[in-house]
Amino acid sequence: MWTIWVTIFWISTVLGRAVPPICDLLSVLKKEEENCAETLSLEAKNRTPENDPLLSSGRCAGMWDNMSCWPSSAVGQTVNAQCPEFFQMLTGKKGFVYRNCTSEGWSDPYPRPDIACGYNVNDTTNEARRSYFMTLKTMYTIGYCTSLVTLMIALAVLVSFRRLRCTRNYIHMHLFTSFILRASSNFIKDAVLFSSEDTNYCGAYTAGCKLTMVFFQYCIMSNYSWLLVEGLYLHTLLVISFFSERKFFWWFTALGWGAPAVFVAAWATARQLHENIGCWDINTNANTWWIIRGPVVLSIFINFILFVNILRILMKKLSSPEGRSSDFNQYKRLAKSTLLLIPLFGVHYIIFAFFPEDTSSGTMEIQLFFELALGSFQGFVVAVLYCFLNGEVQLEVQRKWKQWHFSKQLRQHLSTSASNGGSGFTQEMQMVRSSPPERRRGTLQKSSAL
Repeated sequence: MWTIWVTIFWISTVLGRAVPPICDLLSVLKKEEENCAETLSLEAKNRTPENDPLLSSGRCAGMWDNMSCWPSSAVGQTVNAQCPEFFQMLTGKKGFVYRNCTSEGWSDPYPRPDIACGYNVNDTTNEARRSYFMTLKTMYTIGYCTSLVTLMIALAVLVSFRRLRCTRNYIHMHLFTSFILRASSNFIKDAVLFSSEDTNYCGAYTAGCKLTMVFFQYCIMSNYSWLLVEGLYLHTLLVISFFSERKFFWWFTALGWGAPAVFVAAWATARQLHENIGCWDINTNANTWWIIRGPVVLSIFINFILFVNILRILMKKLSSPEGRSSDFNQYKRLAKSTLLLIPLFGVHYIIFAFFPEDTSSGTMEIQLFFELALGSFQGFVVAVLYCFLNGEVQLEVQRKWKQWHFSKQLRQHLSTSASNGGSGFTQEMQMVRSSPPERRRGTLQKSSAL
């Protein structure tokens, strides 16, 4: 029986939109338990030795077995109970389960409730789906961990070097931060929802559980918003020759962090007023869910249009005589990076957003694979493209490394010379003074538009 609950729990919570939702199933089960308790209590009040011959001939006491209600019965009697309503919601099949009242008490139910009600735990299809969801959870956990580590390193690199501080890299830093928050919020959500196989959170309605989902949705929306900002900034660089980067940066910041807050607040208000079910992790009302899905789809669509236009401008520049000048390699690298980033900006999200939400079709598994398994590695790819493969960053790191290595060697030489006498120290200082200035001064070249 516990295997059934685990399967139901995984299908409902991992998909996030299964029908019927797990919280509805549990509420129906709880209502049946309350009705059974009320029936058995009324039966006990009306029972007296005069009007209840079962007391003298032997009986099986009425009970609730966590699925069905069994009234008091005489020894030797066979009692039937209809399939629990939550099973009927899952399978749509009506059936009966039986128990025998013996001198030793109630027998085990037969046939087994899941089989009698049309839900076969041993069905290989159910086991295969559960195995798929477990594998998917492992994959996106590894993906988010990888992204989190690489993004934190990339963010530390951009923050540490003064020469890398510019509007372009500031936007990259915000993008890295949004990916870090998205990965972190996913781990927090899993800790709240999947820390155990207990699904009693449906009846808890705790504020902390709902705030976790609000934070999770905000992190996802802000991540897509900063992906849109990256597209807008890159498009602006190519289309507008001169513009105030500082002024645009403040508008970009408001779009990246402010706009998601507005839509998430509207979504949370709608959930509280019209769909206050469970932990807000299951979206059964399409109208409420589109408060978040709509802006995300719109931002992805705008980004796709921007990048198509960016590619058109780049190809035009590469085919022109000016494109064959010193800027040729720069535009070429920019075009390659843009081609790599197009699938990262959630084009698949638009494709699947308008598919019917049918959990029985194979489309759902494909969608989850793209959104969870592959999507979890987006932060890693962005960190590699915008930081680790950035020529400007590489030159700055190499310059700092050479500077540190030279300083270390110089200290060692000075320490050795000082221990050997003043003459060696004087000769070392003369060699440093007589070295060409270009050997003591690092140069930082502009190499990449990323």
